[in-house]
Amino acid sequence: MSGAIVTAFGDWRSARNALEAGARHTQSDRLIMIPENPRILLTNDDGIRAHGLKVLEKIARQLSDDVWIVAPAEEQSGAGRSLSLHDPLRVRHFDERRMSVSGTPTDCVLMGVQDLIPGKQPDLVLSGVNRGQNIAEDVTFSGTVAGAMQGMQLGIPSVALSQAYGFGKDDPIQWETAEMYGAPILRRLFDLKWPEDVLININFPDRKPDEVEEVEVTRQGRRDQHILHAEHRTDPRGMDYYWLAFKGLLSNPPDGVDLRAIYDGKISVTPLHMDLTHGETLGNLKRMLGGVPPRS
Repeated sequence: MSGAIVTAFGDWRSARNALEAGARHTQSDRLIMIPENPRILLTNDDGIRAHGLKVLEKIARQLSDDVWIVAPAEEQSGAGRSLSLHDPLRVRHFDERRMSVSGTPTDCVLMGVQDLIPGKQPDLVLSGVNRGQNIAEDVTFSGTVAGAMQGMQLGIPSVALSQAYGFGKDDPIQWETAEMYGAPILRRLFDLKWPEDVLININFPDRKPDEVEEVEVTRQGRRDQHILHAEHRTDPRGMDYYWLAFKGLLSNPPDGVDLRAIYDGKISVTPLHMDLTHGETLGNLKRMLGGVPPRS
């Protein structure tokens, strides 16, 4: 089946064109390449003990024998781009190349690159494999994407990887899908040149490996449902408290976006970048507000 997925990844020239075309919409003209046997830094937001990190290590070791792990000591899901500014960070060394940090994924990548990994800096940052998809607006608060974004900000090619799973709490997570297709897709990405201010966001669908037939290069989507909500509860002493939770609601996304690809059982590959400026509104605002400040 791995041969089928490579064929479906398709016409790789189309993927190359889609990714490299993104360079025209970024602030950087410098394209990056990944060397043979790269030094790879692994991180995640599910914590140093997470199963997805073990899957990511298996993927990375198919690509290199120079693999380092710097991951949060505890789960940091939803941490986004947060930094630990008001508490000291403590490092635990499990072995020479495996460490945990008492902070966020962003802390981990920053410390790994600047302090914890001796010698040359990593050639590649891989963040994941997340327990659950990171698509659409998820990317704005995802610690997994944030880890990759920090690597990108440090000038290192960076990729976020996530494994989707179903709404049911007892639904099995198809880790084998990420494990099977992660390294082959990354090898294809190594052949590309993408802008230094771009990270790659890969999401694997909630499908068994032999049920996945296509990789789609996508745009970031947007849900038409509000799935995040506060769930009210009362403790035994009558005090109110809340859990933030997600509703199991599907959207109706258009073709070509990450949501639709995951819904359709495809692997989604999305180039993301830091520039959040909305171009059309920027032009409208310049016409309305550019120049001398209004006084009335």
